[in-house]
Amino acid sequence: MPRERLTGTTISNLNFLPCAVDTRRMKRALTCVLGCLFACQASQPNSAWNDSGSTPLVEPDLAVARAPFDRIEVDWKQRIDQPYVFIEARGSYTGIGRLLERAWSAAREQGLEISGPPFALYYDDPGRVAIEDLRMRACIPLDRLAEPLAPLAFDVVESTTVVYAFVAGPYPEVPRAYPKLFDFMARMNWREHGPIRETYLRNPSQVSSFDELVTEIQIPAAQSR
Repeated sequence: MPRERLTGTTISNLNFLPCAVDTRRMKRALTCVLGCLFACQASQPNSAWNDSGSTPLVEPDLAVARAPFDRIEVDWKQRIDQPYVFIEARGSYTGIGRLLERAWSAAREQGLEISGPPFALYYDDPGRVAIEDLRMRACIPLDRLAEPLAPLAFDVVESTTVVYAFVAGPYPEVPRAYPKLFDFMARMNWREHGPIRETYLRNPSQVSSFDELVTEIQIPAAQSR
């Protein structure tokens, strides 16, 4: 599924809605809490990918940043609609690994045509929401509408403007790049608006080192009030 990329320095014509999330608290909380996202579940995404077959490989369209992330290429684009099936849960974000494995296995068992690598959606600010109430989705992209069976449900990631970057390395390193994306948003006078998306672009079973793993970070953007 092709992605439309916008160019320019202003997007005032995109009819943004205000966002109520506190950017500074979100930055601090995500850097701290998501830092352990795969620390306790590091092997789980590997399991989710093991039966990936011929799942398409996504090539980054920006330079891929590496630790210590002193320099990160950040840009914005208009994300297009993305159908997907998912398993939703509440609780610590460290549980996303197991959810991805369950979602991937269920999609394969139901014969759904997977169109790309798995991704996760994070809906809440860990600095403002109790751990047991944090909402997350483990998502498997499709190229068409579907009516999956339980435990899967269906939804569409709607088209919107996102700030994004690509990060290489082990999954616990990914949140170290978040501050650069928030800094970019601040310079544009934007705020985050919607769940943060992390897409895990490389199959861990097909790399020789975790340094070869690549994650795309997307933060939906809304014009500040």
